[in-house]
Parts: sequence; C-alpha cells; structure tokens
Amino acid sequence: MVLLSAVVVGCGSTANQEGTGEYFDDSVVTTKVMAAIFSDPELKSSEISVETFKGVVQLSGFVRSEASISRAGAVAREVDGVTSVKNDLRLK
Repeated sequence: MVLLSAVVVGCGSTANQEGTGEYFDDSVVTTKVMAAIFSDPELKSSEISVETFKGVVQLSGFVRSEASISRAGAVAREVDGVTSVKNDLRLK
C-alpha cells in the first residue's frame, strides 16, 4: 500500500513539474500547434519554437512582420488544449 501511494504521488504534478499524463497532453498540444503554424501559408516558418506547460503555449523565435507575430498567436489559440499563449516572437 505504501509503495502504491509513493507511485501515485510521484506521478502527480506540482506548480513547477508536470505529471506523466500532463506531459503527454502538453507534447500533443505542442505538436498540434507546430503543425498548425507550419500549415499556415502566412507563417510556414521553421524559426518558430513552441513549448507547452500545463496547456500554456510559449512561442519564441523570429518572423518577418508584426502581422506574423499576431497571426502565430491567433493560430496557436485555435488549437484544442491550449489554455493561453505567451507570444515571445521577435522581428527578424
């Protein structure tokens, strides 16, 4: 019983660390956001990085216009599982 409790507690999430299920969910969200950005004809940039933690997506990297910064944020927000977007994209 003690071992089972330790395993369950060990897989839980904290404010700074994700549980196993959350990590899987976030990796799926990251993949979906990256695919959506790459599929968008206005963006198609390999210079955009995506990271997700507990549904919060962080965009970083470089784009060619202010419009692309806004568009990337909008595309990311449309993906299922995204709770919010931190847009740290910069102009090239």
